[in-house]
Amino acid sequence: MPAYMIVDVDIRDLARYEDYKRQVPALIAKHGGEYLVRGGAHEVIEGDWAPTRMVLFRFPSRAAIKAFMDDPAYRPLAALRHEVAKSRIIAVDGI
Repeated sequence: MPAYMIVDVDIRDLARYEDYKRQVPALIAKHGGEYLVRGGAHEVIEGDWAPTRMVLFRFPSRAAIKAFMDDPAYRPLAALRHEVAKSRIIAVDGI
């Protein structure tokens, strides 16, 4: 069953975030993930949610998302992301 990872990221250091953004696609692909949305204009239709920068991925399963997040090669990139941005990440099963 496909699963989706939804990320709302508030970038605090754009120059260093560009380094993260350049390195992470290979690890996403390694775990079967693909970008569906990467930034771009968005609009809140209802409610008080105020996302900053939205990123949406599709993976083969929620286990693949977990494998990506737990990949030892991702750890330094996750640490970089934590230094330069505040992220909110959720995973949801598809249909």
